[in-house]
Amino acid sequence: MPHRVRVNEVVTRDGFQSEPAFIPTDTKIELINALARLGLHKIEVTSFVSPRAIPNLRDAEEVMSAITRDTDTTYVALVPNEKGCTRALELAVDEINLVMSVSNSHNLANMRMSCEQSLQQFARIAEMTSGTPMRLNGSLATAFGCPFEGPQAEDRVLSVIDAYLERGLHSITLADTTGMAVPTQVYDLCQAVHTRWPELDVTLHFHNTRGLGLSNVLAALAAGMDQFDASLGGLGGCPFAPGATGNICTEDLVHMLHEMDLDTGVDLNALLQQSQRLGVIVDHALPGQVVQAGPRSLTRPLPESVQQLMQDGRP
Repeated sequence: MPHRVRVNEVVTRDGFQSEPAFIPTDTKIELINALARLGLHKIEVTSFVSPRAIPNLRDAEEVMSAITRDTDTTYVALVPNEKGCTRALELAVDEINLVMSVSNSHNLANMRMSCEQSLQQFARIAEMTSGTPMRLNGSLATAFGCPFEGPQAEDRVLSVIDAYLERGLHSITLADTTGMAVPTQVYDLCQAVHTRWPELDVTLHFHNTRGLGLSNVLAALAAGMDQFDASLGGLGGCPFAPGATGNICTEDLVHMLHEMDLDTGVDLNALLQQSQRLGVIVDHALPGQVVQAGPRSLTRPLPESVQQLMQDGRP
């Protein structure tokens, strides 16, 4: 199990994309700047997608150009096509995230193209970014199961990783888009990936749709993985996948890792404060647990009646 775990925050992209009300641009900028000072490895800031498809991210350029970017955090943007890549290059984004589903049916629903068309597009984007400092991460959506086709074969997932690397991508994310993964499956796939590509930079992106998000993190850790996406407050979900609910919760993930004596470099107390603020921003309840119950280390005063019993020498 690794000693240091990298935590990536995706709330302002994955979390905000499905919110019914528009989150003000200034609020997004303030939140990103605050999160960047908490020790997070990466922040997925936004997506350069059509505003018709994702209205809440229609201010992508404004947000990306206005954030401070004065920390060691890597700033990421999701890019759906070459047009989006051009926009990202103009704003000197540190890393772009390219997404293709392992299952062809979900890729058609999510990206409006076949897997082969997506791979062709990735090759063109790799050419566009060649010679620039921008890094390319390739996400494998539905890597642990498709809502239309069911579980995906391990060989299929490995072949997609091969295809990504052949086209010049630098790192990959295994994404459990609709929360279908179970720990044994996660362990087996992560071991297979780590065995075949021991130096490959891999991120795990879990959803808590069926309550197994943190259990799957434990399985990935046991297989040697050390990088995870999470969303503040557990906000998020894929708008193109029936039944998909929120991502694993950042503060719950960090709390668990710290209680296991694993280092993340993240300030948990400050993170909890931002989670409380997020609840006000979106104006609805969030599924995060630690922000409600408090950290495991939190103790509370004894009731006065018990204190009196102790003073009286009674058991």
